[in-house]
Amino acid sequence: MPEALDKESLSASVDDALSEALSDVTSLVRQYRLLSGFAESLADTLDNPSQSPIVQGVLARLREALDALHPADVAHILEALPLDERLFVWDLVKTEREGDILVEASDTTRESLIASMDAPELVAAAATLDTDELAELAPDLPSEVVEEVKKTLDPEEREQLRQAMSFEPDMVGALMDFEFVEVRPDVTLDVVMRYLRRFEELPANTDQVFVVDREDKLLGVLPTNVILVTDETRLVSEVMVEPQIRFEAMDHADSAAAAFERYDLVSAPVVDAKGELVGRVTVAEVLDFVRESAEEDMRQQAGLRDEEDIFASVWKSVKNRWQWLALNLITAFVASRATDLFQASISKLAVLAVLQTIVAGIGGNSGNQTLTMIARAIALGQVGTEHFHRLVKKEMAVGLINGLIFGGAIGLVIGFMEGNLALGLVLTLAMALNLLLASLMGVVIPMWRYRRGQDPAAGSSVLLTAVTDTGGFFIFLGLATVILLRGSGA
Repeated sequence: MPEALDKESLSASVDDALSEALSDVTSLVRQYRLLSGFAESLADTLDNPSQSPIVQGVLARLREALDALHPADVAHILEALPLDERLFVWDLVKTEREGDILVEASDTTRESLIASMDAPELVAAAATLDTDELAELAPDLPSEVVEEVKKTLDPEEREQLRQAMSFEPDMVGALMDFEFVEVRPDVTLDVVMRYLRRFEELPANTDQVFVVDREDKLLGVLPTNVILVTDETRLVSEVMVEPQIRFEAMDHADSAAAAFERYDLVSAPVVDAKGELVGRVTVAEVLDFVRESAEEDMRQQAGLRDEEDIFASVWKSVKNRWQWLALNLITAFVASRATDLFQASISKLAVLAVLQTIVAGIGGNSGNQTLTMIARAIALGQVGTEHFHRLVKKEMAVGLINGLIFGGAIGLVIGFMEGNLALGLVLTLAMALNLLLASLMGVVIPMWRYRRGQDPAAGSSVLLTAVTDTGGFFIFLGLATVILLRGSGA
């Protein structure tokens, strides 16, 4: 418990510090604009208003505030600023830090920053990056800039860049970096220690040294703690161990993320089809991939086609959102037509118009629970199409039980409130049937999209809501018509 509290406190302090930094930068930007505007109004009395000591003092404070922040924090602040303020702050960032910040920025923010830079600026920013970072940034850069940057690389780095850019974003190869330490198996630990001391700084997340032969084939790994506590006269071949796990560059990044979580990995080797060491994957890259994947899933569940800058133009936002909204409009129209079929029944028993929303609403919520579980299980590789029938039976059983319990409870309440127990019975039956339908579709929709090679989460909630709304209205109003109205001869 204390450990959990410490983690929560640390997270809160980090968030507070970032919020404070954003507030400080925003305040300084507004101060600058206010003071510079005031100085411009006094242009007749000032020789150079922009060079006013007060104005320059605010600019200096703003530069100092940006220089003191981590590149990721600067990227976050830029994302939180409107476009004009974002570009103003960007102009104050030091050139040698621009590359790191561009890598950390979201795609939409990065796009707006790159659009404001000329080719020499982009080349200078990209030249400060490692090859794996450059590969991440390259797709967003103009082709002529990429070619200029390649000229600054040595042959080995150009080959590394070519390799990194050849992989799809969801492959392990796109996550790997080329900064790692490798040693031969026939040297002593003393030699390894002296070799490590030659580095000004070890690559980040170096928890193990890779052991390779003269053909660069991976033979094993040498954990850093083993190097520190083992007799330095022993050979590497005597103390090295099998890698806990290794990846091939063509492996799916999701499997790498799952392995890092399952085995608590810090780094892992990446080999080619011949078993030759070509790079490594670190927990830092895996965390970035997991975060980006989660954000993409959230966007797709909400019906957003692409990542959207919160300060994007109206037209861009419209284009990003229209697709699923159009589908939602169509499904809502279909649901309304289902209701229209029972206008005569609603006119005779007005309470039906109110109660139908309860049936549809709880069906949608129940179905979304099932959908979320199935989509997550598919993403984690826990289920496949071979599990379809078993999952359908299980989820429909859950839906039926929940429908009878909650439908029975609300049915009794409504039956006594309206003095009509038959109405309560109809509500119970309708809720049970709609939850059965919702559970079925909660399995069918993501499985169907997965079988078609599509993202199971993308737009599934929209489709599910359409089915549960239309089905809920039709089931409830149909039962009410048959049992209450026709049964009573109304």
